[in-house]
Amino acid sequence: MAESAVLSRHLRVLWGIPGAELAVVGWPATRRERVFATWDYWWQAHLLDCAIDAANREATPVRTRHIAAIAHGIRVRNITGWTNDYYDDMAWLALALERADRTRGAAELRGGLTALEKEIVEGWEPQAGAMPWRKGADYFNAPANGPVGILLVRLGRHARAREIADWLHRTLRDPETGLILDGIHLPSGELEQPIFTYCQGTVLGLETELAVHTGEFEHVERVQQLLRAVEEQLTTDSIVTGGGGGDGGLFNGILARYLALVAVALPGEGAAQVAARRTAARIVTRSARAAWDHRLEVEGEPLFGHDWSRPARMPTGTFGAGYVGAGGSVVASRSPERDLSVQLSGWLLMEAAHLVTAAGF
Repeated sequence: MAESAVLSRHLRVLWGIPGAELAVVGWPATRRERVFATWDYWWQAHLLDCAIDAANREATPVRTRHIAAIAHGIRVRNITGWTNDYYDDMAWLALALERADRTRGAAELRGGLTALEKEIVEGWEPQAGAMPWRKGADYFNAPANGPVGILLVRLGRHARAREIADWLHRTLRDPETGLILDGIHLPSGELEQPIFTYCQGTVLGLETELAVHTGEFEHVERVQQLLRAVEEQLTTDSIVTGGGGGDGGLFNGILARYLALVAVALPGEGAAQVAARRTAARIVTRSARAAWDHRLEVEGEPLFGHDWSRPARMPTGTFGAGYVGAGGSVVASRSPERDLSVQLSGWLLMEAAHLVTAAGF
């Protein structure tokens, strides 16, 4: 139902081009949004990832077509190719294309993945030991380095992924809370202190992938430490707390995706590893139950709230979702529930809950 709601309200043919689809960034949509004058590259990457989730859950010809059409829509709307100037954006899309190839056999998307991989590998800053947020920036953050690291593990570039994981742990882990800070300006060393849920999620994902692919136990230990901090400080009764719209609408869903990865993939049969997997699964399933219980039903389909612990509200007005604020992030609509990011987060959470439930949690 989460899948159906996003597709029916948001998915459209791009500019009348057969075989090219994108999602409008707001519902109800403005004319500007309907013609894709604004489209938010990284939101569409997560739409593609969710479409892959659905096909992996139950493959159908329609779902297979959606994967190809959304990928084609991203390529067409981006005008200049698969890439842009933001390493976090490119990493999200590369992760989706890699999964489409690996899990769905979408070999036709390998050209896009190759182009993105080249940009990301060449963007490495050896003096900093990390990836900048965007080309030419002095800001090195978790939202870029986390997904880049996950991608590099999945592409077999384990040594560079390990460097990134070590840098994140050494540089952005807050010693007081145990949580991952947003980023640091280099060479000045000025830290940006905000705590975002998706920073925790991508680092959990990176350390879990490294634990699986390298067998190095320190990555398991880091997952256990960070997971404890997340449970203690970012959940209430194992429900992820807070949430917003705009770009922030995707943050909690990304955390849920990688909590599910911890639940089904973290190695080890010791008591601590078993407990960590159960904790990750519990946060996912309880958050999903809360989000479902607090949904609105609109024409028989769910509309999720931006805060899963509170009742969703019917969108009023059309301001937001496509307007970029001073810091470069897309601002929330006055009613965050109208933002594609918020509804994608709900869909992503439901897919994560299906994954851990199917695994026996």
